[in-house]
Amino acid sequence: MAGIPPPAPRPGALRGLSVNRLLPNALTTIALCSGLTAIRYGLTGDYRSAVLAVIVAAIFDALDGRVARRLNVTSRFGAELDSLSDFCAFGVAPALLVYLSSMEAAGSLGWVVTLMFPICSAMRLARFNVGLAADVPPPVWAAAFFTGVPAPVGALLVLVPLMLSLSPDIAWGWLRHPVTGGAFLIGVAALMVSQLPTYSFKKGRIPPHLVLPIFLGISLVVGLLATSPWVTLPCIMLLYLATLPLSWRAYRRLEATERAAQASSAGAGHPAPAEPPRPGGAGIVALRPPGGGEGGDRSRL
Repeated sequence: MAGIPPPAPRPGALRGLSVNRLLPNALTTIALCSGLTAIRYGLTGDYRSAVLAVIVAAIFDALDGRVARRLNVTSRFGAELDSLSDFCAFGVAPALLVYLSSMEAAGSLGWVVTLMFPICSAMRLARFNVGLAADVPPPVWAAAFFTGVPAPVGALLVLVPLMLSLSPDIAWGWLRHPVTGGAFLIGVAALMVSQLPTYSFKKGRIPPHLVLPIFLGISLVVGLLATSPWVTLPCIMLLYLATLPLSWRAYRRLEATERAAQASSAGAGHPAPAEPPRPGGAGIVALRPPGGGEGGDRSRL
């Protein structure tokens, strides 16, 4: 009726969202666009630009979670968007690049092998999302580990032969042979969904006496990347593979230390703290993980 005023707007209905809340999702969207752009470059045969697009996606994927935590604007929506972005940029795009550059020559068998990588990537991300719903936090020390190789690292590892073949100084035909591409696809896919504890370097601490040498080393790496990126990047990824046995040993040592502490506490007459059930999804590495993956935040794989 004409004499009845319209209802007042709900509190906060016209406020909208702050830029701080939009920024992490904007970074995730940029990573998704970079992954899609890598696919486009791969279809046109521009593999250099395609690999660079995957690297750009990895950089923005590393930034979005950190920005969200710093601004205290983490959200379930951001985590789900990040999962979809990761699957495209680090599951589909690298597999398609390897298929177009080497596996296409193997015909139908090459396509079947190529499918293994995005399937394992999807399983890893699904395992992560299941872990987000877990109520019981993992042990504090487990924050230093992932379960399996993170998705961005897996994407760069599977592209190692392609990156080496792009170097003008290397003319090894076997780098683009279907056997080489298939071996990397299957091997890296297995590492991504494995139970192998791997270092989460974002939780590491640097001793003061090593700060200057590390800065000098970073300067050297940047110089090598500027002069010979298609050899330096694969070497970095192969060095990462060399850390896997070290991370496994460090994880087992910490696990044994915690069990010894629990046994000592029980022997002294104090009830040993009950070990909480571990999340069966991504999250941080559990003592006896039925699953696992990245830390419980939106920065992810």
